[in-house]
Amino acid sequence: MRTVVVGGGVIGLATAWRAAREGVSVTVIDPAPGSKASHASAGLLPAINDQLYDQPELLRLCLTSRELYPSFVEELEEFAPAGFRRDGVLDAAFDEESLPILDRQLAFQKSIGVRTERLTAEECAKLQPAFAPVVGGLLSPDDGAIDPRVLDAALITAVEALGGSVVRRGATRIEDHTVVLDTGDKMPFDRLVLAAGCWTHQIEGLPAGAIPEIRPVKGQILRLRSDVPLLNVTARAISKGKSLYLAPRLDGELVVGATYEERGYDETVTAEGTGSLLRRAAEVIPEVGALRFAEITAGLRPASPDDLPVMGPTTVPDVYLASGHFRMGVQLAPVTAVAMAAYLTDTVPHAATAPFTPLRFS
Repeated sequence: MRTVVVGGGVIGLATAWRAAREGVSVTVIDPAPGSKASHASAGLLPAINDQLYDQPELLRLCLTSRELYPSFVEELEEFAPAGFRRDGVLDAAFDEESLPILDRQLAFQKSIGVRTERLTAEECAKLQPAFAPVVGGLLSPDDGAIDPRVLDAALITAVEALGGSVVRRGATRIEDHTVVLDTGDKMPFDRLVLAAGCWTHQIEGLPAGAIPEIRPVKGQILRLRSDVPLLNVTARAISKGKSLYLAPRLDGELVVGATYEERGYDETVTAEGTGSLLRRAAEVIPEVGALRFAEITAGLRPASPDDLPVMGPTTVPDVYLASGHFRMGVQLAPVTAVAMAAYLTDTVPHAATAPFTPLRFS
């Protein structure tokens, strides 16, 4: 059984790797693997976000992926480093009006069994000395972050080491169990996984309405650099009720994000986006202005009609979809990969993934 995965972001690559581990013959098609949404992503792996309070099925999916992450990384690092750190996520409130957000999060995380520590302002300052004065914080010591660029590179290495291939071409059309490439060459398949995010609908040949519309949601993300890390742990800074995420890398990079913009396929990096992220970062980290400017990136997050992930069989025989992960593609990569590998090997996928098949839109 030959499986073709169209899309070489973290979801497509993770799916291909898990399928290859299960003995599936797999080929990934992407003109520039790891260059789109996951390339821009900061890779935060928090226990929860505000989307999960009233979404029990999505919460279960996220917690399942959280449980899978350590073994996912351990198996992947048999082939290459994955850029994973699990040394805590600090949520810090910088004003009194943000404290109720921490209170709600603390109660919720404890209710679902996530280890959480309430920190005083002094404890926050000790943990993260570069921060401006805070009024309180939460530490989730079992959580952390991963560098998606390192992760994508590791997944490519692992896919190829297991006998899979990565074809650096674009997919233009699907016809008669064949993917037509931008060169005109044809790639036959027994099963096809569409994991091209918001670019999926640029591939021709599928019946109208066969897959749900995946729209792009733009996010600009800033990268700064210092000789040594300015922050000690991954953090979300909450000020005036809004959250800014800060992902420090061990090599001195600091990822700051992100904007949320409904602007179609516009990938323009703007002065407004850059300025907004710099201003917000400077409010919570006084020394941030001294860091070297490294990069500002605009990525297009793939969002489904209900803003929830989509994974599983479509109404087209032998065609599967893995997309719509919106802000949580990196976070949900392990559980998505396990589910898609199950579909591709005719086994039962994890129960947590059952509500998220494309058939819910049929």
